[in-house]
Amino acid sequence: MVFLDIQMPGLNGLDLAQRLGSDGKAPHIVFVTAHHEYAVDAFEHAALDYLLKPTTVERLAKTVAKLKLALRAPAPAVVPDALRALLQQLAAPVAAAPAPAPLQWIRAAHGDETRLIAIDEVIYFQSNDKYTSVFLQEGECLIRTPLSKLREQLDEARFWQIHRSVIVAAKSVAGTHTDFRGRLVVKLKERGEQLTVSRNYAEQFKQM
Repeated sequence: MVFLDIQMPGLNGLDLAQRLGSDGKAPHIVFVTAHHEYAVDAFEHAALDYLLKPTTVERLAKTVAKLKLALRAPAPAVVPDALRALLQQLAAPVAAAPAPAPLQWIRAAHGDETRLIAIDEVIYFQSNDKYTSVFLQEGECLIRTPLSKLREQLDEARFWQIHRSVIVAAKSVAGTHTDFRGRLVVKLKERGEQLTVSRNYAEQFKQM
Protein backbone atom coordinates (compact mmCIF):
# COMPACT_ATOMS: atom_id res chain seq x y z
CA MET A 1 0.00 0.00 0.00
CA VAL A 2 1.34 3.44 -0.95
CA PHE A 3 0.01 6.87 0.05
CA LEU A 4 1.17 9.49 -2.45
CA ASP A 5 0.90 13.24 -2.70
CA ILE A 6 0.51 14.70 -6.21
CA GLN A 7 3.08 17.47 -6.00
CA MET A 8 6.43 16.15 -4.76
CA PRO A 9 10.10 16.97 -5.45
CA GLY A 10 11.37 15.23 -8.58
CA LEU A 11 8.66 12.94 -9.95
CA ASN A 12 5.08 13.93 -9.20
CA GLY A 13 2.74 11.41 -7.62
CA LEU A 14 1.05 10.45 -10.90
CA ASP A 15 4.36 9.67 -12.60
CA LEU A 16 5.55 7.66 -9.63
CA ALA A 17 2.30 5.68 -9.56
CA GLN A 18 2.79 4.79 -13.23
CA ARG A 19 6.35 3.54 -12.54
CA LEU A 20 5.22 1.52 -9.55
CA GLY A 21 2.85 -0.41 -11.78
CA SER A 22 5.24 -0.87 -14.68
CA ASP A 23 6.30 -4.39 -13.59
CA GLY A 24 2.72 -5.64 -13.34
CA LYS A 25 2.86 -5.75 -9.53
CA ALA A 26 1.38 -2.39 -8.66
CA PRO A 27 0.64 -1.73 -4.99
CA HIS A 28 -2.68 -0.33 -3.81
CA ILE A 29 -2.28 3.44 -4.23
CA VAL A 30 -4.09 6.19 -2.32
CA PHE A 31 -3.50 9.79 -3.39
CA VAL A 32 -3.55 12.43 -0.65
CA THR A 33 -3.50 15.96 -2.03
CA ALA A 34 -5.05 19.42 -1.81
CA HIS A 35 -5.69 19.50 -5.58
CA HIS A 36 -9.06 18.03 -6.61
CA GLU A 37 -8.39 18.60 -10.32
CA TYR A 38 -6.11 15.55 -10.45
CA ALA A 39 -8.86 13.11 -9.39
CA VAL A 40 -9.60 11.72 -12.86
CA ASP A 41 -5.88 11.24 -13.65
CA ALA A 42 -5.41 9.49 -10.32
CA PHE A 43 -8.05 6.88 -11.08
CA GLU A 44 -6.60 6.43 -14.55
CA HIS A 45 -3.54 5.17 -12.65
CA ALA A 46 -5.77 2.64 -10.83
CA ALA A 47 -5.73 4.52 -7.55
CA LEU A 48 -7.78 2.87 -4.84
CA ASP A 49 -8.85 6.19 -3.32
CA TYR A 50 -8.29 9.92 -3.51
CA LEU A 51 -8.16 11.98 -0.30
CA LEU A 52 -8.44 15.75 -0.33
CA LYS A 53 -6.54 17.75 2.27
CA PRO A 54 -7.38 18.53 4.97
CA THR A 55 -8.45 14.90 5.47
CA THR A 56 -10.80 14.07 8.34
CA VAL A 57 -10.43 11.02 10.54
CA GLU A 58 -13.79 9.74 9.31
CA ARG A 59 -12.76 10.01 5.65
CA LEU A 60 -9.43 8.31 6.34
CA ALA A 61 -11.26 5.46 8.12
CA LYS A 62 -13.28 4.83 4.94
CA THR A 63 -10.05 4.60 2.96
CA VAL A 64 -8.63 2.10 5.43
CA ALA A 65 -11.79 0.01 5.06
CA LYS A 66 -11.36 0.06 1.27
CA LEU A 67 -7.75 -1.05 1.64
CA LYS A 68 -8.76 -3.96 3.84
CA LEU A 69 -11.30 -5.10 1.24
CA ALA A 70 -8.78 -4.65 -1.56
CA LEU A 71 -6.28 -6.88 0.23
CA ARG A 72 -8.82 -9.70 0.20
CA ALA A 73 -9.81 -9.28 -3.45
CA PRO A 74 -8.13 -7.57 -6.45
CA ALA A 75 -9.36 -4.09 -7.19
CA PRO A 76 -11.34 -3.64 -10.46
CA ALA A 77 -9.19 -2.50 -13.36
CA VAL A 78 -11.92 -0.30 -14.89
CA VAL A 79 -13.52 2.69 -13.21
CA PRO A 80 -17.35 2.40 -13.44
CA ASP A 81 -18.95 4.96 -15.75
CA ALA A 82 -21.00 6.51 -12.94
CA LEU A 83 -17.89 6.99 -10.81
CA ARG A 84 -15.93 8.40 -13.75
CA ALA A 85 -18.72 10.94 -14.41
CA LEU A 86 -18.68 11.98 -10.75
CA LEU A 87 -14.91 12.41 -10.79
CA GLN A 88 -15.12 14.58 -13.89
CA GLN A 89 -17.62 16.81 -12.12
CA LEU A 90 -15.29 17.09 -9.13
CA ALA A 91 -12.39 17.96 -11.40
CA ALA A 92 -14.33 20.66 -13.25
CA PRO A 93 -13.36 24.25 -12.35
CA VAL A 94 -15.45 25.70 -9.56
CA ALA A 95 -17.35 28.83 -10.58
CA ALA A 96 -16.10 31.90 -8.77
CA ALA A 97 -18.44 33.28 -6.15
CA PRO A 98 -20.14 36.53 -7.22
CA ALA A 99 -18.44 39.64 -5.91
CA PRO A 100 -20.20 41.20 -2.90
CA ALA A 101 -22.27 44.31 -3.55
CA PRO A 102 -20.47 47.61 -2.90
CA LEU A 103 -20.93 49.22 0.51
CA GLN A 104 -24.14 51.29 0.77
CA TRP A 105 -24.31 52.30 4.45
CA ILE A 106 -21.77 53.06 7.18
CA ARG A 107 -22.19 52.90 10.95
CA ALA A 108 -19.98 55.66 12.35
CA ALA A 109 -19.23 57.13 15.77
CA HIS A 110 -20.17 60.79 16.09
CA GLY A 111 -19.48 62.05 19.61
CA ASP A 112 -21.52 59.87 21.96
CA GLU A 113 -23.83 58.72 19.17
CA THR A 114 -23.65 56.10 16.43
CA ARG A 115 -24.85 57.40 13.06
CA LEU A 116 -26.07 55.44 10.06
CA ILE A 117 -24.64 57.22 7.02
CA ALA A 118 -25.55 56.60 3.40
CA ILE A 119 -22.45 56.11 1.27
CA ASP A 120 -23.71 58.89 -1.06
CA GLU A 121 -23.23 61.42 1.77
CA VAL A 122 -19.50 60.75 2.05
CA ILE A 123 -17.12 63.36 0.61
CA TYR A 124 -13.91 61.50 1.39
CA PHE A 125 -12.28 58.99 3.75
CA GLN A 126 -8.97 59.54 5.49
CA SER A 127 -6.87 57.07 7.47
CA ASN A 128 -6.71 57.96 11.16
CA ASP A 129 -4.35 55.57 12.99
CA LYS A 130 -6.36 52.34 13.50
CA TYR A 131 -9.57 54.09 12.46
CA THR A 132 -10.87 55.92 9.39
CA SER A 133 -12.29 59.42 9.42
CA VAL A 134 -15.42 59.91 7.32
CA PHE A 135 -15.82 63.47 6.05
CA LEU A 136 -19.33 64.69 5.21
CA GLN A 137 -20.61 68.00 3.91
CA GLU A 138 -20.87 69.11 7.52
CA GLY A 139 -18.58 67.52 10.07
CA GLU A 140 -16.84 64.19 10.29
CA CYS A 141 -17.25 60.79 11.96
CA LEU A 142 -15.03 57.85 12.85
CA ILE A 143 -15.35 54.20 11.81
CA ARG A 144 -13.29 51.29 13.09
CA THR A 145 -12.62 49.83 9.63
CA PRO A 146 -9.05 50.53 8.39
CA LEU A 147 -8.83 52.31 5.06
CA SER A 148 -7.24 49.27 3.37
CA LYS A 149 -10.23 47.09 4.28
CA LEU A 150 -12.72 49.82 3.42
CA ARG A 151 -11.20 50.12 -0.08
CA GLU A 152 -12.26 46.53 -0.81
CA GLN A 153 -15.91 47.34 -0.04
CA LEU A 154 -16.23 50.50 -2.12
CA ASP A 155 -17.31 50.90 -5.73
CA GLU A 156 -14.10 51.83 -7.61
CA ALA A 157 -16.08 53.84 -10.16
CA ARG A 158 -17.53 56.07 -7.42
CA PHE A 159 -14.59 56.32 -5.01
CA TRP A 160 -11.05 57.09 -6.10
CA GLN A 161 -7.96 56.50 -4.02
CA ILE A 162 -5.75 59.57 -4.40
CA HIS A 163 -3.26 58.84 -1.63
CA ARG A 164 -2.42 55.81 0.49
CA SER A 165 -4.37 57.51 3.28
CA VAL A 166 -7.19 59.19 1.31
CA ILE A 167 -10.14 57.96 -0.79
CA VAL A 168 -12.40 60.61 -2.30
CA ALA A 169 -15.92 60.40 -3.76
CA ALA A 170 -15.68 61.08 -7.49
CA LYS A 171 -18.89 63.15 -7.44
CA SER A 172 -17.31 65.53 -4.92
CA VAL A 173 -14.27 66.38 -7.06
CA ALA A 174 -14.65 69.91 -8.43
CA GLY A 175 -11.31 69.90 -10.22
CA THR A 176 -7.54 69.70 -9.82
CA HIS A 177 -4.58 72.03 -9.99
CA THR A 178 -0.86 71.99 -9.33
CA ASP A 179 0.41 73.79 -6.24
CA PHE A 180 3.65 75.78 -5.93
CA ARG A 181 5.52 72.58 -5.05
CA GLY A 182 4.39 70.88 -8.24
CA ARG A 183 1.97 68.54 -6.43
CA LEU A 184 -1.41 67.69 -7.90
CA VAL A 185 -4.21 68.89 -5.61
CA VAL A 186 -7.93 68.02 -5.64
CA LYS A 187 -10.47 70.76 -4.99
CA LEU A 188 -13.77 69.62 -3.45
CA LYS A 189 -17.28 70.85 -4.19
CA GLU A 190 -18.75 70.68 -0.70
CA ARG A 191 -15.75 71.37 1.55
CA GLY A 192 -13.03 74.01 1.69
CA GLU A 193 -9.98 71.83 2.25
CA GLN A 194 -7.94 70.61 -0.68
CA LEU A 195 -6.48 67.09 -0.93
CA THR A 196 -3.02 66.24 -2.22
CA VAL A 197 -2.75 63.47 -4.83
CA SER A 198 0.30 61.26 -4.48
CA ARG A 199 2.33 60.38 -7.58
CA ASN A 200 1.15 56.76 -7.45
CA TYR A 201 -2.44 57.85 -8.04
CA ALA A 202 -1.99 60.90 -10.28
CA GLU A 203 -2.50 58.91 -13.52
CA GLN A 204 -6.30 58.77 -13.19
CA PHE A 205 -6.54 62.58 -13.27
CA LYS A 206 -4.56 63.14 -16.46
CA GLN A 207 -7.66 62.79 -18.63
CA MET A 208 -9.64 65.37 -16.64
